[in-house]
Amino acid sequence: MPKNIKVSDIMRKEVAFATLPGSRDEVHTLLKEKKVSGVPVLKDGKVVGVVSRANLLNNPEEEQLALLMTRDPLTIDPDVDMTVAAKTLLEHNIRRLPVVKDDKLMGIISVADIVAAIAEMEITDHVGQYLNPTVVPIWTETPLNVAARVMELARSKAAPVIDSNLEVVGIITDRDVISASVIEDSVEMSDMSNGSDDDEWTWESMRDTMSIYYSVSRVKVPDIPVKDVMVSDLVKAAYISGVSECALKMKRNKIDQIPIVNANQRFLGLLRDRNLMKAIIDSE
Repeated sequence: MPKNIKVSDIMRKEVAFATLPGSRDEVHTLLKEKKVSGVPVLKDGKVVGVVSRANLLNNPEEEQLALLMTRDPLTIDPDVDMTVAAKTLLEHNIRRLPVVKDDKLMGIISVADIVAAIAEMEITDHVGQYLNPTVVPIWTETPLNVAARVMELARSKAAPVIDSNLEVVGIITDRDVISASVIEDSVEMSDMSNGSDDDEWTWESMRDTMSIYYSVSRVKVPDIPVKDVMVSDLVKAAYISGVSECALKMKRNKIDQIPIVNANQRFLGLLRDRNLMKAIIDSE
């Protein structure tokens, strides 16, 4: 296996980013157009935060980028070994690291970049040891907004989709959720009473009330069935497939996970791209 692969060797130098001050709508459009899960946030040329799909979905009514983003993000030097980046991504359960040198953004390295490098390493260890067997399946007819909430509660960015025959027929990811979401503006009303609850002579029906109308803008996930947006053309792998073999499938198909099946095509679990990084850490 090749050694001494530096972050600078595999990082992406062309980086999509957001800047402060900025808005949620700008980031929402950026993530959909660039088809990325998150971007660094810059202020005066320096990295001050990272904003991801999860930030938007978990705070659907927040419009200010400064309040949405994760502040003071971890960064990495371009000259360190790739395994250091892999360890950092795994330990902190994140998907990307801005690459910074002398306070300047040089690029970004993500789980996908490391997996792409693993694809060229000819690691033949079986992927079964890196499998995540605990997954939360979602029915094909489940409304997408419900599925998004289930994934959020399960802290999962992807879930297998099963039909009425309990067969896995697709995969739903947070990328599919954000791609289907829209920014919705609405007007809501709140009633304020001039009466005091401490005044025993004030009857509820006689209180003077004042209606306040205010606008709300939120990320709206539609209630269409999951089957309408799921990935149904599944790329599968066997339990005994090699690490680099599966990494290559992820790289070629631009996917973050692969369903693992047995000889009878029975679903065994999901192989996440981040778990493949353990192979290069374990080999040290």
